[in-house]
Amino acid sequence: MSATLSFTAPTEHGPQDITLAYARVGAGEPLLLLHGIGHHRQAWDPVVDILATEREVTAVDLPGFGQSPGLPHDLPTTNAVLAAFCAALGLDRPHVAGNSLGGLLALELGRENLVRSVTALSPAGFWSQAERRYAFTVLAGMRRTARSLPLPLVERLSRTAAGRTALTSTIYARPGRRSPEAVVAETLALAHAEGFAETLRAGRTVRFTDDVPGIPVTVAWGDRDRLLLPRQGIRAKHAIPRARLVRLRGCGHVPMNDDPAMVARVILDGSRAQEASALRTSFSTVGL
Repeated sequence: MSATLSFTAPTEHGPQDITLAYARVGAGEPLLLLHGIGHHRQAWDPVVDILATEREVTAVDLPGFGQSPGLPHDLPTTNAVLAAFCAALGLDRPHVAGNSLGGLLALELGRENLVRSVTALSPAGFWSQAERRYAFTVLAGMRRTARSLPLPLVERLSRTAAGRTALTSTIYARPGRRSPEAVVAETLALAHAEGFAETLRAGRTVRFTDDVPGIPVTVAWGDRDRLLLPRQGIRAKHAIPRARLVRLRGCGHVPMNDDPAMVARVILDGSRAQEASALRTSFSTVGL
């Protein structure tokens, strides 16, 4: 079910009225899905139905992306908004999975102990300065291209595997698998993302160096990621020693479309780790 939610959240400028668009489906423990910069919640469509067999899944358009209006995009503001969104929607410490920017936000929510478990797919923030400059240059180029292409040309290109490759091969290892409709929609989402420039500026000083204690963390990286290179996963493991590091074979930067079954399994296994941890604690409590 697609909907919008209006609520008040703390920001660096004081309490602010926020509206976020989201879709919710399934039943079970809550799972929040966070997309990357320039994308929208529909990036998760290939895995949502699988996840919804075990979880109540909420995919949200981040502020300034998709159908959600923008707001200042410093990291603390966005995390405060997401925490207020969860509270307003009645999501009690959900599991969270995020991709790219969404992965960084998911880890920050985990560091603040606002979620039950974290699965971060190619998360931002583990780059060297040279790697960050490279990624931001590529993203800015993708944005310029999306804004310059007339819609009829985007629609024409999306009808062929070669055209979908030309439009999306930077983020997908298997762009031909993306549907023409999805390629058109995400190209438009990138072109019209009002939060893109501000988010990119805010990211210039971002590096994730803190541990995420107390909850299960999975960091998964596509071995064909051309935007945030797979070696950054090793830095993530050093920063978060207890994290489970998973290689997503044959997947690019946005892996949900490249191998939906594998990505869904990684996310569900990551959230089950929290259940196993709670079970071990229970056994210890009763002396088993």
